[in-house]
Amino acid sequence: MHSLLKRQIRKYLPADLESHPEMEHFLEAIEKSYENYDDKFSMLHRASTISSDELFEANKKLQNEAKQQKKILVSLEDAIRSLTDNLNEDQLFGQNIEDEFNAEQLAINISNLASQVSEMSVEKDKLLRSLEIQNQSLNNYAQMVSHDLRSPIRNISALMDWISEDEKKNFSDSSKENCKLVSENLAKMDKLVTGILSHATMGETKEQRVTFQLEESLRDIEKTIFVPENVTFEYAENLPEMAFERARLEQLFMNLFLNAITATEHIENGVIKIGYEPDDEYWKFSVSDNGKGIPAKHQQGIFQMFKKLETTNNATGIGLAIVKKITVLYEGSVWLDSEENVGTTFFITLKKNL
Repeated sequence: MHSLLKRQIRKYLPADLESHPEMEHFLEAIEKSYENYDDKFSMLHRASTISSDELFEANKKLQNEAKQQKKILVSLEDAIRSLTDNLNEDQLFGQNIEDEFNAEQLAINISNLASQVSEMSVEKDKLLRSLEIQNQSLNNYAQMVSHDLRSPIRNISALMDWISEDEKKNFSDSSKENCKLVSENLAKMDKLVTGILSHATMGETKEQRVTFQLEESLRDIEKTIFVPENVTFEYAENLPEMAFERARLEQLFMNLFLNAITATEHIENGVIKIGYEPDDEYWKFSVSDNGKGIPAKHQQGIFQMFKKLETTNNATGIGLAIVKKITVLYEGSVWLDSEENVGTTFFITLKKNL
Protein backbone atom coordinates (compact mmCIF):
# COMPACT_ATOMS: atom_id res chain seq x y z
CA MET A 1 0.00 0.00 0.00
CA HIS A 2 1.12 3.53 -0.65
CA SER A 3 2.95 4.77 2.49
CA LEU A 4 1.09 8.04 2.71
CA LEU A 5 -2.29 6.28 2.48
CA LYS A 6 -1.28 3.76 5.17
CA ARG A 7 -0.10 6.59 7.44
CA GLN A 8 -3.36 8.43 7.10
CA ILE A 9 -5.40 5.33 7.94
CA ARG A 10 -3.32 4.52 11.03
CA LYS A 11 -3.52 8.16 12.16
CA TYR A 12 -7.27 7.85 12.73
CA LEU A 13 -7.29 4.33 14.26
CA PRO A 14 -7.77 3.90 18.02
CA ALA A 15 -4.73 2.63 19.86
CA ASP A 16 -6.32 -0.75 20.61
CA LEU A 17 -7.00 -1.36 16.93
CA GLU A 18 -3.71 -0.14 15.55
CA SER A 19 -1.92 -3.24 16.89
CA HIS A 20 -4.86 -5.59 16.39
CA PRO A 21 -3.86 -8.73 14.40
CA GLU A 22 -6.86 -8.37 12.05
CA MET A 23 -5.81 -4.86 11.09
CA GLU A 24 -3.19 -6.16 8.68
CA HIS A 25 -5.91 -8.05 6.79
CA PHE A 26 -7.95 -4.87 6.63
CA LEU A 27 -5.06 -2.86 5.24
CA GLU A 28 -4.28 -5.59 2.70
CA ALA A 29 -7.88 -5.49 1.49
CA ILE A 30 -7.63 -1.73 1.04
CA GLU A 31 -4.33 -2.13 -0.77
CA LYS A 32 -5.85 -4.69 -3.17
CA SER A 33 -8.70 -2.34 -3.99
CA TYR A 34 -6.13 0.19 -5.20
CA GLU A 35 -4.20 -2.26 -7.34
CA ASN A 36 -4.00 -1.29 -11.08
CA TYR A 37 -5.74 1.98 -10.30
CA ASP A 38 -3.37 3.99 -12.48
CA ASP A 39 -3.72 1.51 -15.34
CA LYS A 40 -7.49 1.52 -15.07
CA PHE A 41 -7.57 5.30 -14.90
CA SER A 42 -5.31 5.46 -17.96
CA MET A 43 -7.59 3.03 -19.82
CA LEU A 44 -10.65 5.04 -18.91
CA HIS A 45 -8.97 8.24 -20.04
CA ARG A 46 -7.93 6.62 -23.31
CA ALA A 47 -11.43 5.22 -23.87
CA SER A 48 -12.89 8.64 -23.20
CA THR A 49 -10.47 10.22 -25.66
CA ILE A 50 -11.27 7.62 -28.37
CA SER A 51 -15.01 8.07 -27.84
CA SER A 52 -14.62 11.81 -28.13
CA ASP A 53 -12.68 11.47 -31.41
CA GLU A 54 -15.20 9.03 -32.78
CA LEU A 55 -18.05 11.32 -31.82
CA PHE A 56 -16.29 14.23 -33.50
CA GLU A 57 -15.76 12.27 -36.72
CA ALA A 58 -19.31 10.94 -36.62
CA ASN A 59 -20.66 14.43 -36.10
CA LYS A 60 -18.52 15.73 -38.96
CA LYS A 61 -19.77 12.94 -41.20
CA LEU A 62 -23.38 13.67 -40.27
CA GLN A 63 -22.86 17.36 -41.05
CA ASN A 64 -21.47 16.49 -44.50
CA GLU A 65 -24.36 14.11 -45.16
CA ALA A 66 -26.82 16.76 -44.06
CA LYS A 67 -25.26 19.25 -46.48
CA GLN A 68 -25.40 16.69 -49.27
CA GLN A 69 -29.03 15.87 -48.52
CA LYS A 70 -29.84 19.57 -48.53
CA LYS A 71 -28.20 19.95 -51.98
CA ILE A 72 -30.20 16.99 -53.27
CA LEU A 73 -33.43 18.42 -51.91
CA VAL A 74 -32.67 21.84 -53.41
CA SER A 75 -31.95 20.17 -56.77
CA LEU A 76 -35.21 18.25 -56.55
CA GLU A 77 -37.03 21.44 -55.70
CA ASP A 78 -35.47 23.12 -58.75
CA ALA A 79 -36.56 20.16 -60.86
CA ILE A 80 -40.09 20.50 -59.51
CA ARG A 81 -40.10 24.21 -60.34
CA SER A 82 -38.79 23.58 -63.84
CA LEU A 83 -41.31 20.84 -64.57
CA THR A 84 -44.10 22.94 -63.14
CA ASP A 85 -43.12 25.89 -65.33
CA ASN A 86 -43.11 23.62 -68.38
CA LEU A 87 -46.53 22.32 -67.41
CA ASN A 88 -47.74 25.94 -67.18
CA GLU A 89 -48.77 25.57 -63.57
CA ASP A 90 -48.44 28.30 -60.95
CA GLN A 91 -48.49 25.85 -58.09
CA LEU A 92 -46.79 22.56 -57.29
CA PHE A 93 -49.89 20.35 -57.28
CA GLY A 94 -51.72 22.60 -54.88
CA GLN A 95 -48.69 23.93 -52.97
CA ASN A 96 -47.44 27.38 -53.92
CA ILE A 97 -43.81 27.36 -54.97
CA GLU A 98 -43.17 30.36 -52.71
CA ASP A 99 -44.17 28.36 -49.60
CA GLU A 100 -41.56 27.35 -47.04
CA PHE A 101 -39.50 24.37 -48.17
CA ASN A 102 -41.11 21.10 -47.13
CA ALA A 103 -39.26 17.85 -47.83
CA GLU A 104 -42.32 15.67 -47.30
CA GLN A 105 -44.42 17.78 -49.66
CA LEU A 106 -41.54 17.75 -52.15
CA ALA A 107 -41.50 13.95 -52.10
CA ILE A 108 -45.25 13.92 -52.73
CA ASN A 109 -44.80 16.35 -55.62
CA ILE A 110 -42.06 14.19 -57.12
CA SER A 111 -44.29 11.16 -56.88
CA ASN A 112 -47.13 13.05 -58.59
CA LEU A 113 -44.81 14.29 -61.31
CA ALA A 114 -43.44 10.78 -61.87
CA SER A 115 -46.99 9.54 -62.34
CA GLN A 116 -47.74 12.32 -64.82
CA VAL A 117 -44.52 11.70 -66.75
CA SER A 118 -45.31 7.99 -66.87
CA GLU A 119 -48.81 8.69 -68.19
CA MET A 120 -47.42 11.14 -70.76
CA SER A 121 -44.85 8.57 -71.87
CA VAL A 122 -47.54 5.94 -72.38
CA GLU A 123 -49.68 8.44 -74.29
CA LYS A 124 -46.67 9.47 -76.41
CA ASP A 125 -45.98 5.83 -77.31
CA LYS A 126 -49.61 5.39 -78.34
CA LEU A 127 -49.47 8.52 -80.50
CA LEU A 128 -46.21 7.42 -82.11
CA ARG A 129 -47.64 4.00 -82.93
CA SER A 130 -50.78 5.61 -84.31
CA LEU A 131 -48.70 8.06 -86.36
CA GLU A 132 -46.54 5.24 -87.70
CA ILE A 133 -49.63 3.30 -88.79
CA GLN A 134 -51.13 6.39 -90.41
CA ASN A 135 -47.91 7.20 -92.23
CA GLN A 136 -47.67 3.66 -93.52
CA SER A 137 -51.28 3.81 -94.67
CA LEU A 138 -50.69 7.15 -96.41
CA ASN A 139 -47.59 5.84 -98.15
CA ASN A 140 -49.41 2.71 -99.27
CA TYR A 141 -52.28 4.86 -100.51
CA ALA A 142 -49.91 7.20 -102.35
CA GLN A 143 -48.20 4.30 -104.10
CA MET A 144 -51.52 2.69 -105.00
CA VAL A 145 -52.98 5.93 -106.35
CA SER A 146 -49.76 6.66 -108.18
CA HIS A 147 -49.77 3.29 -109.90
CA ASP A 148 -53.50 3.38 -110.67
CA LEU A 149 -53.32 6.91 -112.08
CA ARG A 150 -50.09 6.75 -114.05
CA SER A 151 -51.12 3.70 -116.04
CA PRO A 152 -54.30 5.21 -117.60
CA ILE A 153 -52.58 8.61 -118.01
CA ARG A 154 -49.84 7.06 -120.09
CA ASN A 155 -52.34 4.97 -122.02
CA ILE A 156 -54.36 8.07 -122.86
CA SER A 157 -51.19 9.92 -123.83
CA ALA A 158 -50.18 7.11 -126.16
CA LEU A 159 -53.67 7.01 -127.71
CA MET A 160 -53.59 10.78 -128.29
CA ASP A 161 -50.23 10.47 -130.06
CA TRP A 162 -51.61 7.70 -132.31
CA ILE A 163 -54.79 9.64 -133.09
CA SER A 164 -52.83 12.79 -133.84
CA GLU A 165 -50.50 10.89 -136.14
CA ASP A 166 -53.24 8.94 -137.93
CA GLU A 167 -55.67 11.84 -138.32
CA LYS A 168 -53.28 14.77 -138.75
CA LYS A 169 -54.45 15.22 -142.36
CA ASN A 170 -58.09 15.33 -141.31
CA PHE A 171 -57.72 17.52 -138.22
CA SER A 172 -58.16 21.25 -138.40
CA ASP A 173 -55.53 23.51 -136.96
CA SER A 174 -57.78 24.06 -133.97
CA SER A 175 -58.14 20.30 -133.36
CA LYS A 176 -54.38 19.82 -133.68
CA GLU A 177 -53.83 22.54 -131.10
CA ASN A 178 -56.36 20.94 -128.76
CA CYS A 179 -54.67 17.53 -129.12
CA LYS A 180 -51.36 19.18 -128.26
CA LEU A 181 -52.88 20.75 -125.14
CA VAL A 182 -54.31 17.38 -124.08
CA SER A 183 -50.88 15.75 -124.43
CA GLU A 184 -49.20 18.55 -122.49
CA ASN A 185 -51.72 18.29 -119.66
CA LEU A 186 -51.33 14.52 -119.53
CA ALA A 187 -47.56 14.94 -119.26
CA LYS A 188 -48.08 17.51 -116.51
CA MET A 189 -50.40 15.14 -114.64
CA ASP A 190 -47.84 12.33 -114.94
CA LYS A 191 -45.14 14.57 -113.48
CA LEU A 192 -47.49 15.62 -110.69
CA VAL A 193 -48.29 12.03 -109.70
CA THR A 194 -44.59 11.12 -109.84
CA GLY A 195 -43.74 14.09 -107.62
CA ILE A 196 -46.41 13.19 -105.04
CA LEU A 197 -45.11 9.63 -104.85
CA SER A 198 -41.53 10.81 -104.51
CA HIS A 199 -42.47 13.20 -101.70
CA ALA A 200 -44.61 10.62 -99.86
CA THR A 201 -42.06 7.80 -99.92
CA MET A 202 -38.90 9.84 -99.30
CA GLY A 203 -36.98 8.61 -96.29
CA GLU A 204 -38.56 5.16 -96.18
CA THR A 205 -35.39 3.48 -97.35
CA LYS A 206 -31.85 4.21 -96.23
CA GLU A 207 -29.76 5.03 -99.25
CA GLN A 208 -26.14 4.01 -99.58
CA ARG A 209 -23.58 6.74 -99.09
CA VAL A 210 -20.96 6.98 -101.80
CA THR A 211 -18.00 9.27 -102.38
CA PHE A 212 -18.20 11.56 -105.40
CA GLN A 213 -17.14 14.95 -106.73
CA LEU A 214 -20.05 17.36 -106.36
CA GLU A 215 -19.20 19.43 -109.44
CA GLU A 216 -19.16 16.32 -111.61
CA SER A 217 -22.56 15.28 -110.24
CA LEU A 218 -24.05 18.75 -110.83
CA ARG A 219 -22.76 18.89 -114.41
CA ASP A 220 -24.44 15.53 -115.02
CA ILE A 221 -27.72 17.04 -113.84
CA GLU A 222 -27.21 19.98 -116.17
CA LYS A 223 -26.88 17.57 -119.10
CA THR A 224 -30.10 15.70 -118.27
CA ILE A 225 -32.41 18.73 -118.09
CA PHE A 226 -33.38 21.27 -120.70
CA VAL A 227 -31.25 24.40 -120.34
CA PRO A 228 -32.13 27.29 -122.70
CA GLU A 229 -29.28 28.80 -124.69
CA ASN A 230 -29.58 32.09 -122.82
CA VAL A 231 -28.96 30.41 -119.43
CA THR A 232 -25.50 29.45 -118.16
CA PHE A 233 -24.30 27.68 -114.99
CA GLU A 234 -21.37 28.87 -112.90
CA TYR A 235 -19.83 26.55 -110.29
CA ALA A 236 -17.73 27.64 -107.31
CA GLU A 237 -14.10 26.51 -107.52
CA ASN A 238 -14.15 24.97 -104.05
CA LEU A 239 -17.04 22.52 -104.53
CA PRO A 240 -16.14 19.53 -102.33
CA GLU A 241 -15.79 15.80 -102.65
CA MET A 242 -18.70 14.34 -100.70
CA ALA A 243 -19.66 11.13 -98.95
CA PHE A 244 -23.43 11.31 -99.19
CA GLU A 245 -26.57 9.70 -100.62
CA ARG A 246 -25.93 10.86 -104.16
CA ALA A 247 -29.40 10.22 -105.57
CA ARG A 248 -31.10 12.40 -102.95
CA LEU A 249 -28.56 15.19 -103.32
CA GLU A 250 -29.04 15.18 -107.09
CA GLN A 251 -32.81 15.24 -106.59
CA LEU A 252 -32.43 18.31 -104.37
CA PHE A 253 -30.21 20.19 -106.84
CA MET A 254 -32.29 19.18 -109.86
CA ASN A 255 -35.38 20.79 -108.35
CA LEU A 256 -33.43 23.95 -107.51
CA PHE A 257 -31.93 24.03 -111.03
CA LEU A 258 -35.35 23.69 -112.66
CA ASN A 259 -36.72 26.43 -110.43
CA ALA A 260 -33.81 28.72 -111.35
CA ILE A 261 -34.18 27.98 -115.08
CA THR A 262 -37.86 28.91 -114.93
CA ALA A 263 -36.87 32.20 -113.28
CA THR A 264 -34.19 33.10 -115.87
CA GLU A 265 -35.38 31.68 -119.20
CA HIS A 266 -37.06 34.96 -120.17
CA ILE A 267 -33.99 37.22 -119.80
CA GLU A 268 -31.16 37.70 -122.27
CA ASN A 269 -28.32 36.44 -120.07
CA GLY A 270 -29.58 34.16 -117.34
CA VAL A 271 -26.93 33.06 -114.83
CA ILE A 272 -27.28 30.33 -112.23
CA LYS A 273 -24.50 30.19 -109.64
CA ILE A 274 -23.74 27.32 -107.26
CA GLY A 275 -21.80 28.28 -104.12
CA TYR A 276 -20.24 26.36 -101.24
CA GLU A 277 -19.21 27.38 -97.71
CA PRO A 278 -16.88 24.98 -95.82
CA ASP A 279 -18.11 23.91 -92.39
CA ASP A 280 -17.19 21.11 -89.95
CA GLU A 281 -20.74 20.04 -89.12
CA TYR A 282 -22.86 20.85 -92.19
CA TRP A 283 -22.66 20.85 -95.95
CA LYS A 284 -23.58 24.44 -96.86
CA PHE A 285 -24.59 25.32 -100.42
CA SER A 286 -26.33 28.10 -102.28
CA VAL A 287 -28.08 28.25 -105.66
CA SER A 288 -28.66 31.77 -106.96
CA ASP A 289 -30.06 33.23 -110.14
CA ASN A 290 -30.53 36.67 -111.65
CA GLY A 291 -34.12 36.00 -112.65
CA LYS A 292 -37.49 37.50 -111.92
CA GLY A 293 -37.33 37.00 -108.14
CA ILE A 294 -40.09 36.02 -105.73
CA PRO A 295 -42.47 38.61 -104.24
CA ALA A 296 -42.13 38.94 -100.47
CA LYS A 297 -45.76 37.95 -99.91
CA HIS A 298 -45.13 34.55 -101.52
CA GLN A 299 -41.80 33.71 -99.88
CA GLN A 300 -43.12 32.33 -96.62
CA GLY A 301 -45.18 29.51 -98.15
CA ILE A 302 -42.92 28.72 -101.12
CA PHE A 303 -41.88 25.34 -99.67
CA GLN A 304 -45.43 24.08 -99.17
CA MET A 305 -46.87 21.31 -101.33
CA PHE A 306 -48.54 22.53 -104.55
CA LYS A 307 -47.43 26.09 -103.89
CA LYS A 308 -46.39 27.64 -107.20
CA LEU A 309 -46.11 31.14 -108.55
CA GLU A 310 -47.00 30.41 -112.16
CA THR A 311 -49.40 28.09 -113.92
CA THR A 312 -46.94 26.74 -116.49
CA ASN A 313 -47.01 23.31 -118.00
CA ASN A 314 -43.80 22.33 -116.22
CA ALA A 315 -44.74 23.62 -112.76
CA THR A 316 -46.23 21.12 -110.31
CA GLY A 317 -45.68 22.91 -107.00
CA ILE A 318 -43.85 19.91 -105.54
CA GLY A 319 -40.19 20.60 -106.39
CA LEU A 320 -39.40 22.96 -103.53
CA ALA A 321 -41.47 20.86 -101.11
CA ILE A 322 -39.16 17.94 -101.97
CA VAL A 323 -36.12 20.17 -101.39
CA LYS A 324 -37.51 21.08 -97.96
CA LYS A 325 -38.18 17.45 -97.05
CA ILE A 326 -34.65 16.37 -98.01
CA THR A 327 -33.10 19.09 -95.84
CA VAL A 328 -35.29 18.07 -92.90
CA LEU A 329 -34.35 14.43 -93.48
CA TYR A 330 -30.69 15.38 -93.03
CA GLU A 331 -31.31 17.68 -90.04
CA GLY A 332 -30.60 20.77 -92.11
CA SER A 333 -32.62 23.69 -93.40
CA VAL A 334 -33.40 25.69 -96.52
CA TRP A 335 -34.26 29.37 -96.85
CA LEU A 336 -34.13 32.06 -99.50
CA ASP A 337 -33.22 35.65 -100.13
CA SER A 338 -35.07 37.16 -103.07
CA GLU A 339 -35.87 40.49 -104.64
CA GLU A 340 -38.22 41.04 -107.55
CA ASN A 341 -36.48 41.63 -110.91
CA VAL A 342 -33.08 41.13 -109.23
CA GLY A 343 -32.92 37.42 -108.47
CA THR A 344 -33.19 34.70 -105.86
CA THR A 345 -30.70 32.76 -103.75
CA PHE A 346 -31.59 29.51 -102.01
CA PHE A 347 -29.40 28.50 -99.06
CA ILE A 348 -29.19 24.83 -98.10
CA THR A 349 -27.60 23.06 -95.12
CA LEU A 350 -27.32 19.28 -94.70
CA LYS A 351 -25.78 17.59 -91.67
CA LYS A 352 -22.64 15.67 -92.58
CA ASN A 353 -22.81 12.81 -90.06
CA LEU A 354 -26.13 11.43 -88.90
